[in-house]
Formats: sequence, C-alpha cells, structure tokens
Amino acid sequence: MADHEIKPSICPYCKKEFDSIDAMKQHVFKAHRGSDPPSPEGDIRLNINGNDYYLSVEPRWTLYDVIHDRLGLTGSKQFCDRGACGSCTVIMDGKAVLSCMILAIECDGKAIETVEGIAEKNHPLIESYVKHHAMQCGYCTPGFVTTSKALLDRNIHPTENEIKEELSGNLCRCGTYPQHTIAVLETAEKLRTGKADGAEKAQGDG
Repeated sequence: MADHEIKPSICPYCKKEFDSIDAMKQHVFKAHRGSDPPSPEGDIRLNINGNDYYLSVEPRWTLYDVIHDRLGLTGSKQFCDRGACGSCTVIMDGKAVLSCMILAIECDGKAIETVEGIAEKNHPLIESYVKHHAMQCGYCTPGFVTTSKALLDRNIHPTENEIKEELSGNLCRCGTYPQHTIAVLETAEKLRTGKADGAEKAQGDG
C-alpha cells in the first residue's frame, strides 16, 4: 500500500503550517489567545469611495468583477480583459491599478477609489475633461480620469512628459490623446492655485 501524503495543519489566523493538528492547536492557544475568530475563507472588507463593503468572494473573482458586477459601480470598463488597455483602472491605496488583473480576495482591507468617487467629490479633473473634449465615445474615459487623479494626488506639478508617461498604458480608440494632457495640466494649475471648485481644492483630500 502506497504511503499517504501527510497534509500539514494550517493556522487559520497566520497561515503557518504545522506537522500535526495538536501542534497547530498549541500554537493558536499561545499566539492567538484572545483574538477574534478568523474570517471565513473568501470574506473580505473593501473601502470603496469612503464606504465599507463586507463581501464573500470566490477565489477566481477579480476586483473588477466585484466593483462592476457585484456592487454595480459601472464606471470602470472592461475592454481587453488582459491588463493592456487601462479602461478598468481604479485607485487602490493611492496607486492606479488594473482591476481586471487583481484578485478581489487579495484586496482585503484596501481603500479603493473609482471614477464615481472622483465625480462625487466634484474633482476639477471632471470639469477639465469636459471643457477640453477629452473624450468621444467615453468608454475609456474613466480609466484616464482615475490614472490622472492618482498622478495628481502625488504630484501637482507634473510636466507634459510625465503626464504622457503616466497615461501611456491607457488606450483610446477615438484618438483623444492630445486633449488628456491639456486637461491634466489645467487641473494641476487649479489645484496649485486653489481655484478648484467643489470638495477637493487641494492635494490629498482623497
């Protein structure tokens, strides 16, 4: 009879592996005594646009699946589903990320901002994008806006080349590329001079 593989016992709190269930129990008693019960596998908390969401997700679900299909925040778009077009971009912990390339289960506790959140705060990017016609069909626009917002959150003195580099991963089939740089430069000027209307008048407000 072939020997059966002995599977390790895994601590439900810290995922440390042990050779036996008794060793794992002793570890839990010593290292995690008094801790709250661990969350069931697949349960996550996301803070999206300032609101907390508690969700049970499947391991295969992407962050895009949860935001767009489960929560109904349809501003983010799915164009290529390969991380090559930028239309699904959201801001996570201050960084522009491709939501179609990140598993939702890996985002537990993360702070996420979508184009809906940017619009709700009346960020000056929205006005500048409209003023300079930085869209045609509009499908790719949310990805451009979120990517630009992430740039301006960390740098309100971007150069034209820095903006082009930041937006180089965002594709537009309508060819509106020149207008994005104009809109972002104007927004940066508003943020620097305090001329931005609405809730966000300075860098770092959200």
